[in-house]
Amino acid sequence: MKRVAVILLSVAALASAAQHQHQRHHHVAKRDPTPIEVISVPGPTVIVYELNGRFISEGEVREGLANGTLVLAQNGQLSSAPSSTFVAPETQAAYVAPPPPSPTSEYVAPVTTSESTPEAAPTTTSSSSEYVAPAPTSSSSEYVAPSPSPAAPSPQANKGGHNNGPSVSSSSGSGVDQDFPDGQLDCSHFPSDYGAVDVHWTGLGGWTGVQTPETTNAGFANILTAIHGGGCTEGSYCSYACPAGYQKAQWPTTQGATGQSVGGILCQGGKLHLTNTAMSSKLCMPGTSKVDVQVQNKLSSNAAVCRTDYPGTEGETVPLDTQPGQSYPLTCPDADRYYNWKGGKTSAQYYVNPAGVSVSDACQWGSPGNPWGNYAPLNLGVGYSGGRAWLSIFQNAPTTDAKLDFSVEIVGDNVSGKCKYSNGQYCGDAGCSSSTGCTVSVASGTATFVFS
Repeated sequence: MKRVAVILLSVAALASAAQHQHQRHHHVAKRDPTPIEVISVPGPTVIVYELNGRFISEGEVREGLANGTLVLAQNGQLSSAPSSTFVAPETQAAYVAPPPPSPTSEYVAPVTTSESTPEAAPTTTSSSSEYVAPAPTSSSSEYVAPSPSPAAPSPQANKGGHNNGPSVSSSSGSGVDQDFPDGQLDCSHFPSDYGAVDVHWTGLGGWTGVQTPETTNAGFANILTAIHGGGCTEGSYCSYACPAGYQKAQWPTTQGATGQSVGGILCQGGKLHLTNTAMSSKLCMPGTSKVDVQVQNKLSSNAAVCRTDYPGTEGETVPLDTQPGQSYPLTCPDADRYYNWKGGKTSAQYYVNPAGVSVSDACQWGSPGNPWGNYAPLNLGVGYSGGRAWLSIFQNAPTTDAKLDFSVEIVGDNVSGKCKYSNGQYCGDAGCSSSTGCTVSVASGTATFVFS
């Protein structure tokens, strides 16, 4: 389980990020002789504010920062830049991280109390969570997979949530195919003119996450994660969402020493710098061109789909707000052409929220009382490997046993197998189950997740 610390002095708060983990199995059609590869996708990040063993709410943290009773300590300070002597990590061809600890299916939900006490020291531990994708009827070779993200949305009427700030459109992020002016833009400039989608509800100036790590010989350590009200500051890696059909193309080759992931562009010398020019000179890149994966909304209201920001904070903050009667590309990462950690390859994990929930409520950390955010009932797994796209529908277990209030089915002329969720049942070639998801594969053409 990963922990990322932010420290406050006087009345201090420790913000810890704990990786939400999944472990599940799905099955492809028995008639498909091609073995599916095992896909692991980390889930979102939970932020807990702790003061010397006592938990406080994010609201109390913000109020304390505003009235001066809370002060961020040392390089945990998110509102001012650290020393300009920050040394960017070298860009070697490939960094092989040490093996992760054993996976776990547990996560820590946010808790709050009203009491506060003096400071706590930062600690960073980590584990690589795995959700194991469907095992086929034949033998399967392993392909570890987490997830980065595409997307872009527009606002919506909410179903018990609230719309915070301006709307976000799935076509947001102009200039997505333009080369990024490396080292020319100020860190205070959010690069929406180069494809990045402004995710205003995170409270980070449009960024999906901001991470400030220490660099060691083994990789990054003591990775500080900015909280609501922070921004892209000196020495930080600033992560972002991309429009529908695209995904983040920038992350440093150096990664967490114990399995944490870091993503985005680097603020150094007051300017924004690319971190992965070997991958792309742009901020965003499309998924595979071998298969076209779509999502179609046949409902009477919006349905928010949120991708895990990976590599990065691994929160479900990358938005796609599907609208009634509309179809959108759903980014399908090519395992051989995307983020690779310790030989493990990347797929995408998407959270499907109940109909009518606003994207600003859906695509961020939630709470047990509401079936959205990380408590969304249903997940989609999407990735391309071995000449086929592997598409899954499965329950967001063990996080929640809530049931989605509409049906989801994978359809397409070249889809091998069947996979549908309806009325709490996941139905594939082997029959239906209330807990076990289903998987199909497709070698070419178009496959569509239909919401109805």
